[in-house]
Amino acid sequence: MNSIFQNKWTVIGFAVICTLLWGSAFPVLKLSNIELQIQSGDVIAQIVFAGMRFLLAGLFILFFMLFTNRKKLLFKKSQVWIVILFGMIQTSLQYFFFYNGLAKVSGMQGALLSSSGTFLAVIVAHFYYKNDHLNWKKAIGILTGFVGIVLANWGESFQFQFQITGEGFMILAGLTSAITTIMAKELAVDIHPVTLTGWQLTFGALLLLVIGVPQLSPGAMTFTPFGWGLLIYAALLSSVAFALWTTVLKYNKAGKVSIYKFLTPVFGALLSAIFIPGESLNLLMVVAIVLVAFGVLVMNLRDDKGMDSSKTVSRTKVS
Repeated sequence: MNSIFQNKWTVIGFAVICTLLWGSAFPVLKLSNIELQIQSGDVIAQIVFAGMRFLLAGLFILFFMLFTNRKKLLFKKSQVWIVILFGMIQTSLQYFFFYNGLAKVSGMQGALLSSSGTFLAVIVAHFYYKNDHLNWKKAIGILTGFVGIVLANWGESFQFQFQITGEGFMILAGLTSAITTIMAKELAVDIHPVTLTGWQLTFGALLLLVIGVPQLSPGAMTFTPFGWGLLIYAALLSSVAFALWTTVLKYNKAGKVSIYKFLTPVFGALLSAIFIPGESLNLLMVVAIVLVAFGVLVMNLRDDKGMDSSKTVSRTKVS
């Protein structure tokens, strides 16, 4: 196992597969809205669908732990509220913003706007940690990335657009992700990261369902065989990518692996242009993709000692 996950080309292959899976989430979720006939302004239907997806994803991860590392599956009673709180913020709040925001922007925009969490995490870490301040690499990465995000908001029509419940919600999802990056390190130091992810997804998803299901309008979601397939794939991509990414990180330095995260917005935008009806690349979107990818890449470059230029960015999140 050690030799497999430390082979150079295997590591690259697994890293690319993970970013491809995370990137595919954007067209899959947009296509799910179309197939299930969920209206972009139906907040309740969006959070119910998010709850269904992440409940499945959480259970997939917990079953994975049950068969691979059963001793790490449970946590202390004193940590119950920590995990529940983490699930409320990381899953319930973040994906409330994410799903409702993505419903009102294009898949390509969503892929680029979601990268704001990467840049905001570095800014939050600068003020929270004494040994994780901004440097010139991070500053260039943040500036370049946000320029790309702004360009993405000109969209395919070359007209700048910004709505609080669309682009605004996507950025708020990124900010929530940045905050939970700090929480993951500070609140759950004794909990296995895969266990934490499985349980927080499960608790967070249950909260979304408890809030959403009683308020769901009749006919708000119309499931078809293809719609069920999209839901299951969306759940699997999160759990499989996370389990694979975490395993690769276990056998390699974070900087060696996290540098490939720049591919996530690239795959997300390209797959959206290919699979979502009515979306296509233009020069402005190509420039935006390049700038965002470059920003993520710069912040994950290692210095001469082989350390990460941004420890915060290297941590994993479920997309």
